[in-house]
Amino acid sequence: MIVATLQEPDDFEAWRDEARRLVSQGHAPHEVSWRDAAESEDLFAAPPAHTFSPAPATSARTVRANRAFLDQAHLAILHRDGARLDLLYRILWRLQDEPRLLGDPADPDAGALHRLVRQVRRDIHKMRAFLRFRAMPEDTGPPRYLAWFEPDHRIERANAAFFRDRFASQRWSILTPRLTLHWDGKSLNEAPPARREDVPAHDATEDLWLGYYRSIFNPARLKVGAMVKEMPRRYWKNLPEAAQIPALIAGAQQREAAMIATGAPPADEPAPTTREALADGIAQCRRCPIGCNGTAPVLGEGPLDPPLLILGEQPGDTEERTGRPFVGPAGELLNAHLTRAGIARAQAYVTNAVKHFKFERQGRRLLHQNPTANEIDHCRWWLEAERALVRPRAILALGASAGRALLGRTPSIGRERGCPIPLPDGTPMWLTVHPSYLLRLNGAASTRETERFKADLALVSAHLARENRLHTPA
Repeated sequence: MIVATLQEPDDFEAWRDEARRLVSQGHAPHEVSWRDAAESEDLFAAPPAHTFSPAPATSARTVRANRAFLDQAHLAILHRDGARLDLLYRILWRLQDEPRLLGDPADPDAGALHRLVRQVRRDIHKMRAFLRFRAMPEDTGPPRYLAWFEPDHRIERANAAFFRDRFASQRWSILTPRLTLHWDGKSLNEAPPARREDVPAHDATEDLWLGYYRSIFNPARLKVGAMVKEMPRRYWKNLPEAAQIPALIAGAQQREAAMIATGAPPADEPAPTTREALADGIAQCRRCPIGCNGTAPVLGEGPLDPPLLILGEQPGDTEERTGRPFVGPAGELLNAHLTRAGIARAQAYVTNAVKHFKFERQGRRLLHQNPTANEIDHCRWWLEAERALVRPRAILALGASAGRALLGRTPSIGRERGCPIPLPDGTPMWLTVHPSYLLRLNGAASTRETERFKADLALVSAHLARENRLHTPA
């Protein structure tokens, strides 16, 4: 058995050079045992079966590895799994005869590598998102900023360039249980490991940050489960804003209700009772920034008392220019699916939750921007007036923003699609994705989500067919 020892557990170049040499000399994976240097210092470990000595140069063969493997191996080697080195060598060996190995989702080695890479990438993201610097005043010169972080994997060196480039003008140190990174404004250096107590518990800028965090905390967007999944509680002890989170969550419902209330017109303002009055009111509305951005409103179209109201999020650039809803690429896709489902668009009333096009200007282009929860809530009064005027017997809501405009809360499409949701007035609502979401997908994801979209429309079509039988004279 050949024992190959890696002196630094995250040294990809050293592993690559040794792995290439071993593969080129024909040593199969079962002949090689990989070790980190720290693991090799085991007094009770059995000695290797034999000591490796390089084979003559004439026996060497060319070793090939594609870019996909090298990119993933760079990350996988940072994982703390002790079996990662053997896995990487086994894959490199197999790639010589199976160049498409990593594209096989059913292969156990390929699957194991993808899992390691996914976990390391997540850890890299967590370090970038949840590392907090605190100022340490010094006798001369500007302060040095210190931060403490406990990564799951050996990502410190891999993340160093990110912090160096982002905070190039500052002097900082990142302390971890494995090593310390120092940046003095010119060079990046390493030092021995540190303790959490070496970082100050508070600094003068923290109160400013906490005030900013409280001001941007949007209760209408709060999803506690998703928040904890993205920001696990184990990081909270190092985040100054974490102490604010329980109180902010506790008051979220009251704050959301207040936000919705501020979007409503004065109580004594009567709702429009004709299409003309509705159009005039929406054209003059300036209650949110979207109504003030200079675009023309896009009103709904279709018959009164329709069997179905189709509700989108907001008009796009094409809709704003033409003054009609769902006439762009998403509208074309919607029309095709409605036809396949047996739903006649001409018999449906089609409109949007937000009546103006929200955009960000980039040169001559107007890039679509999602409306905020507050903007949707401001426009909700107009939508309710439109519903009262149109009187649909069923509603198809396309996307979470459309769902929020009807429910007063942001729904989960994954949990709530597939069955009718009764609105307070008894109108059944079906929730599904917006067609623009399908346009952004490709491959297997596109196929899967398109089938789910078809299934949602089939449910609506079946409901309309039943209702048609109920309303058809005998």
